[in-house]
Amino acid sequence: MAGNLGRSERIDIMRKIRELTRSMIVELSNGSSKMIAIDRFKNYCINSIENCCCRFNLSEGKEILTLQRESHVRRLDVLLRVLLIIQQLLRENRHSSKRDIYYMHPSVFTDQSVVDRAINDICILLQCSRHNLNVVSVGNGLVMGWLRFAEAGRRSDCIKKPNSAHSIPVQVEEVTDIASPANYILVVEKESVFQRLANDHFCSRNRCIVISGRGYPDVPTRRFLRLLVDVLALPAFCLVDCDPYGFDILTTYRFGSMQMAYDAKYLRIPQLHWLGAFASDSDTYNLPQQCLIPLTLEDKRRTEALLLRCYLRREVPHWRLELESMLQRGVKFEIEALSVHNISFLSEEYLPSKIESELTKGK
Repeated sequence: MAGNLGRSERIDIMRKIRELTRSMIVELSNGSSKMIAIDRFKNYCINSIENCCCRFNLSEGKEILTLQRESHVRRLDVLLRVLLIIQQLLRENRHSSKRDIYYMHPSVFTDQSVVDRAINDICILLQCSRHNLNVVSVGNGLVMGWLRFAEAGRRSDCIKKPNSAHSIPVQVEEVTDIASPANYILVVEKESVFQRLANDHFCSRNRCIVISGRGYPDVPTRRFLRLLVDVLALPAFCLVDCDPYGFDILTTYRFGSMQMAYDAKYLRIPQLHWLGAFASDSDTYNLPQQCLIPLTLEDKRRTEALLLRCYLRREVPHWRLELESMLQRGVKFEIEALSVHNISFLSEEYLPSKIESELTKGK
């Protein structure tokens, strides 16, 4: 895949790679076992509000990789192999997926997660984003609605068929000429809900843009959403299942992920509003008992861990109350449970009333 990263950017990253490898050689020649120090970041803590000093990319100190520990030697081996591949990609101005990189040395890497960690470490060491390395994700995200944009000179006009799904671009840095007459952006957790809205012509009727990461969102989906919010300055809303996994997906969009806290500046959407599904919706919309699923022990443990995150207390305490309510009730439910009233209840009643309420509050 040919790439369009600016020549000066590529030269700068390659310079940083040379400086990093040179510093490692110097450490070796000096007889030092310390090879590199990798900054560590986090996007939340579990301290009280009084003791919390978190930002979206709070430094958590450094991790020192040395030659004295076998596990560190292996990590350094992987890191240098991946770094060599990245250097070649940049030199040839080509792109590769993380999966492609894994299959270049599968017997050495042994697992995709090993490559993923190395790429994250390299981004931190070089102080850049993953796309600056010409490493791309396999895109899963979908978009439909009132939106036009260009990607590497190719025009995408979703407005011609606003209820048809389009793949979210993988190389978001190449997206330009974004234009939209939409009133808002709606993010939905699951493809099944996305398809329900498409079948009900939700975008045509409500002049909006709908995005789905099809579960936990990948980097292109989060970067594309952030780009749309920044460029179009539209309100953005999110709809997820009423369960701890849905809530975790919601917080990934709004606050970023711990794994990529170093790059949260480009991956978080602080303007995102939560539409539901709330635990209280089961009463408000009279969901029958058969639609409510008991929380498992794992659900309860995950929910309790989510409740400890400082940004819930500090920035969105009303979200935390809804999460506490789900835990107290001991049940969860899927968005599709609203179809118990009628197949189009979600698109014709639930979402319009929720969005109207949020837009009214914002005025």
